[in-house]
Amino acid sequence: MKYLSNSAVLIFLLVCGALVSSCSSDDVNLENILTPSQILASTPWETTGARDNQGRVVPLTDPRVDEYTGFAYFRLNGTFDLYFPDLTPKLQGDWTVPADGSTRTVVARDDAGTVLFTRVVDILTLTRQEFTYRIVPDEANPTVYYDIIHTPTDQEEPR
Repeated sequence: MKYLSNSAVLIFLLVCGALVSSCSSDDVNLENILTPSQILASTPWETTGARDNQGRVVPLTDPRVDEYTGFAYFRLNGTFDLYFPDLTPKLQGDWTVPADGSTRTVVARDDAGTVLFTRVVDILTLTRQEFTYRIVPDEANPTVYYDIIHTPTDQEEPR
């Protein structure tokens, strides 16, 4: 009987050890587990950079990109709120990202829920460390564009 209980304890410890080592966080790549929508909704985002079609840095205060700057809060329920850099409200509405993560669509709405506009942008990077999309101001001239770069922020959403 003692042999059986010692064997059971040994087997239990081996199984626990295997479970602990297989759950090691360095083995998990969340980008392979999370959908693009889950990644986008996983953190608040702050605009931290912009580049033009020639790769040059564009200041975030530049009129060509300043309307895309600030803080973004995307929720898993498909709603979002955007704030200017000074944390005053900018936009609210609905958003979607397809399963392949290729684009992001926002449907901006006023307080009554009326659609103000719909914007679809190509996503260039979407990881837990960076969200970058491309703005093409004039669809007739797609060679002129701006890449808007966001990184996670600890900034709590204003209420």
